[in-house]
Amino acid sequence: MNNGNEQYIGKQLVDNLFNHNGVFVLPAMTLLSSEHVRLITQHRIILQPHDVIQLDSEAFYQLAVDDCTAAMENIFDQLRYTKSKRLPMLELKNEVIPFIQQVSEKNDFFGILAALQTKDDYTYRHNVAVGILSTLLGKWLKLDREELGMLTIAATLHDIGKIMIPAEILTKPGPLTDEEFDIMKKHTTHGYELVRDTPGTTHMQALVALQHHERMDGSGYPFGVLGHRITDFSKIVAVTDIFHAMTSDRFYSEAAPLYEVLTQMEDYSFGKLDPYICGVFISKLMQSMIGNEVLLTDGRMGKIIMILAHDPLRPLVNIGEDFIDLSKNRHLGIVRVIPQ
Repeated sequence: MNNGNEQYIGKQLVDNLFNHNGVFVLPAMTLLSSEHVRLITQHRIILQPHDVIQLDSEAFYQLAVDDCTAAMENIFDQLRYTKSKRLPMLELKNEVIPFIQQVSEKNDFFGILAALQTKDDYTYRHNVAVGILSTLLGKWLKLDREELGMLTIAATLHDIGKIMIPAEILTKPGPLTDEEFDIMKKHTTHGYELVRDTPGTTHMQALVALQHHERMDGSGYPFGVLGHRITDFSKIVAVTDIFHAMTSDRFYSEAAPLYEVLTQMEDYSFGKLDPYICGVFISKLMQSMIGNEVLLTDGRMGKIIMILAHDPLRPLVNIGEDFIDLSKNRHLGIVRVIPQ
């Protein structure tokens, strides 16, 4: 039944919603998902434009990411506290994936990144963040629509195996002991089994849960396989997983500055991460910084004017009357990028 309610997905209810018999359906301020629209349609309600508001981008990102994070926490809890170890795919596909796809369509990297900054819910928000960032990266890599949809689900479920890891290890405020790290590493095999045993998932999606900590040079876990045995989806999720982890406040470490993270990731592309996938990610992020102020190593402030394809981390910078090509002035570097 198509009554036009679908056009309101991603918009926010102005008031409490009741059906024609006065039965309460949804509270005011609900960010409408496909599941909400299905419920509204079941109650034979046809929404009108005055029933909803269109949020500005920043508010939409924050609300969508917060809602997705709450839904992921609910999914983790369902699995943790019930005997069934089958993932609630319907809930994931109705309550999480549509918003991840909507946020990813915006291509507003810095706005999105701000919404992904963790509060006290890193374990859950990280899954949403990796889902969004992997979807963005998949688009930049020109995946077709069907592959992109599969990647979004795989990336959002990449850490689902952590439901089998004791909370005192997941939330430990300091470094893990070797024994604790051995237990933590098992989230990859637990995740593989959970995704594999859930109807409606693919083997490729299960492999992302298994392989997202594998590295091109064989230095990863759980099996230390080399790059040619790691799937492309797993290579994509490895890049976004590392990026979000390094740019977030976690239980045992503070977020690193964005430029420092990108520099570290460029180092990782010489061995640990797929160089092409990582290169596209770094290049696109740097493109989104054109126009931003930067602090250089000699103390001067400049503005990024152009990203150079051969060396994206060393752009063309404007300082007063001068244009400095950092790829040719190797003694100079960027200390940090100042967000606009």
